[in-house]
Amino acid sequence: MKKAVIFDLDGTLSDSIQSIKYSGDKALEPYGMGPFTVEQYKYFVGDGAANLVRRALIAGGDTGLEHFEEAYAGYKEIFRENCMFRVRPYEGIPELLATLKAQDVKIAVLSNKPHAETVNVIETLFGKNYFDVIRGQQENVALKPSPAGVYRILAQLEVKEAETLYLGDTATDMKTGKSAGLFTVGALWGFRERTELEEGGADAMIAHPLELLRYSV
Repeated sequence: MKKAVIFDLDGTLSDSIQSIKYSGDKALEPYGMGPFTVEQYKYFVGDGAANLVRRALIAGGDTGLEHFEEAYAGYKEIFRENCMFRVRPYEGIPELLATLKAQDVKIAVLSNKPHAETVNVIETLFGKNYFDVIRGQQENVALKPSPAGVYRILAQLEVKEAETLYLGDTATDMKTGKSAGLFTVGALWGFRERTELEEGGADAMIAHPLELLRYSV
């Protein structure tokens, strides 16, 4: 039986694409760009807010990223106020989390979303102190796919790599889990396709959150 599960946030625990789209479109509107589609935003996200803004600017025609600094500052401000816009947990996630907690499995979040907004989303959706560890983007800690955040969580939870599952919905997540030596599961309900998860090195893939219990017990 596993002792811990580390979850990605966007596209794994929470369906948050509307909050990201709303903030991105508002941030780029002053430069005559957008609105972009939900499908575009599913590929803008995943590697931190700065990379999201860079990808959106390039898609909007600013290939030299001339507007990056001001657009990035605008995005952060808008997203800070709107990070819960139409955000909800995916079907089956609350039941999965409750089952894991009932089995004394520790649960943690590792996201490339800014840390304050990561905490806001998790505590709004699931309550304070529900997760054992919450980690978003923080200064001096490399973003995923670096395993640095995973190692910090393992240390906090006092569990070993072999005792831990990692669940995410992108190749970045799969690479993060694999590079840290974890059994890595791809979430097929998220932002990306099966092919990307396979190429990222997923050890397994699941179509519904409760299927994770096959690997945690």
